[in-house]
Amino acid sequence: MKKLFFVFVLIFSQFTFAQTAKEIIDKNIELSGGLTNWKLLNSVLLQGKVILGIKDEYAIKIYQQRPNLTKTVITINNKETAIEGYDGNKGYAMNYAANKLQEYKEYVPENFDNDFIDWENKGFEAKYLGKEKIGSIYCHKVELTKNVNKNIYYFDTKTYMLLREIKKDETLNYSDYKKVGNLAMPFRIESISLKKDGDYVMLINKIDINKAFPANIFKF
Repeated sequence: MKKLFFVFVLIFSQFTFAQTAKEIIDKNIELSGGLTNWKLLNSVLLQGKVILGIKDEYAIKIYQQRPNLTKTVITINNKETAIEGYDGNKGYAMNYAANKLQEYKEYVPENFDNDFIDWENKGFEAKYLGKEKIGSIYCHKVELTKNVNKNIYYFDTKTYMLLREIKKDETLNYSDYKKVGNLAMPFRIESISLKKDGDYVMLINKIDINKAFPANIFKF
């Protein structure tokens, strides 16, 4: 009887955690603008500056468009230079040794939406991992898993805004949320990589949404 009771409690607790994870994700989507508004988002232009190391600082523009088009441009010596992108067929990035853009056959484009937008339809499983502090802020910790892919998200327990995302090779910290239209977006993004060679801080000063880009903007 005790064994049966233990199994029942285990199943119930897992079900409760799964429901809690779903509720947290749903709350984030709701308070950051709502699922409908996120799905109506078709393009984004981020403008600001990126800080590499201690002294290296560059103006940056990031163009993104559904379903997975992207282009990152930085300004060096008053000249805009594309350093990475995906045009729908080809992925490319700067080869700094040769000082030119180069196509990468194995380039994997990221989805326009975050994984937790429609996560169930994308085949992810969600698991609630409890609460954990980031600095002085308590966060709900949620894990999304699909096959071998596993990301961990930290949501502020008060605002439900996403504060941290842990990927396989990178940790992203989000802060300074502001309203852009009907959506709440972070204006400060910090990336910390395992190798420490790709660390950066991005300070965004302007975000344009649903902007019509020139047809060839993503080509290289």
